[in-house]
Amino acid sequence: MGSGFDLFGPEASREIAWSRRDFLRTAAGLTAGSALLGFSPLRAVALPRPQKAIVVTFGGGARDEETFAPDGQENIPCLMKTLLPQSTFFTQVVNRGILGHYVATASIVTGDYETFDNFAAVAPDNPTVFEYYRKDLRRPANDAWVIAPSNGFNRIGESDNRAYGQGLGAGVILPKHLLAAAMPKGGVVDYAHLLKDNYETPYYAPVLRGGEVEMKQLESVLKLSVGDFIAHARSLASPDELSVYIAKQLMRQIAPSLLWITLHDIDVAHAGAFSLYLEGIKRTDRLCGELWQAVQSNPEYAGKTNMYILPDFGRDSDLDAGGNGFQHHRTGDALSRTTWMMAMGPGIRQGAMVNRPIESIDLVPTLGSLFGFSARFAQGRAITEAV
Repeated sequence: MGSGFDLFGPEASREIAWSRRDFLRTAAGLTAGSALLGFSPLRAVALPRPQKAIVVTFGGGARDEETFAPDGQENIPCLMKTLLPQSTFFTQVVNRGILGHYVATASIVTGDYETFDNFAAVAPDNPTVFEYYRKDLRRPANDAWVIAPSNGFNRIGESDNRAYGQGLGAGVILPKHLLAAAMPKGGVVDYAHLLKDNYETPYYAPVLRGGEVEMKQLESVLKLSVGDFIAHARSLASPDELSVYIAKQLMRQIAPSLLWITLHDIDVAHAGAFSLYLEGIKRTDRLCGELWQAVQSNPEYAGKTNMYILPDFGRDSDLDAGGNGFQHHRTGDALSRTTWMMAMGPGIRQGAMVNRPIESIDLVPTLGSLFGFSARFAQGRAITEAV
C-alpha cells in the first residue's frame, strides 16, 4: 500500500475499496464455481421480507493485510468461503466520527455521529435503533437485545433523547457481569481470561460487579442455572466466546427480532502482541460463522433473518509515523476510517459487491427500511442493496 493512505480523504478511501474489490475478485477466480464470480451491484429478485435482524459489530477492526489481502485470507476462512458467497459485500464503509469503541458503536446504533467521551458511562444523545423499532412498531421489551462487552456499554440500549422517553430501549446483557454475579468467591483466577475488560487504556478499567439484575437475566431470561453457566464458561477461551454463547441461548429462549452483538477480542491488538491480534481475527471469523449457522439451524430465524457484519472502524497504517500500525487507531487516516460490511439474508443478493461509499451510520436507516420504522433523527441514509 502506498503513501496515499496516510491522509484521510475520498481518494484514499476509494483506493482501499478498489484494493478490496481486486483482492476478492482474485480469490473468487481461484475458487471454481464460486458465486463470487458474478459480482454485481444489482438488486436481487424480490423475496419474502425478513422478520428478524442480527447485527454483529466488532471493536478494533482488522486491517486488510491480515484479512482480505491475499496473505491474510487464511485468517478468515469463514468470512471468505462461507459468508462472502452468501452476502452482498460493501467495500467502502466510512466512519467519520470519533475512533473510540463505545462512542463509535453508539454512532452505528443511533445513525448519528455521537460526540461524548468514549470512556464516559453515558447514554447516547440520539435515539437508538431499538427505540425507533419498539416505539414505531409497538414491540415488547423482550424483542430487542444487545449483548456487549462491559466497558461502558451498559448504557447503549437506550438514549437520553426526551422525544422517546424511558423504557423503550433494548435489554442489555453484559456477559462479564453475568459471570461476575455467578462466580463463586475466590474463582476469579479461573476465569481471569474472560474478565479482562479494557485493552485500550490501563487507566479506564471499571470494576466488574454482578448483582440482582444479572442473576435475574441468567435465570429468568436465559434459563440457565448458575452451575450450568459456570461450567460452560470454564470451557471457553475468550470473552467473545462467552458473548456468542449467551447470544445463542437468547436466540433459543426468547428469539428476539432485533439482536445486536459486539465482539472485542481483536482489540487485544492494543497490548502490542501481533500473534494475539491474529488469534483475535481468527476467533472473530469463526464466531461470525457460528452465529450464521445458529440462524440457519433455529426455526425461529431460518429463512427470515438478515445479518449484518461490520467493524466499528479500522487500524493504523504501518506507513504512518504518527500511528502504531496494527496496535492502535490514533491517526484518523483512511485505513482507520474505511472498513467494510457484509449483509446477508432474504432479499439480499448473494455474491454481490458494492463499491460506492457508504457510512457506518447508514445502518440504522437501513434497518428502518427493513422493518418499516422511521429513523427520523438519523443522519445516515438507507442502503438500498442491504434490505
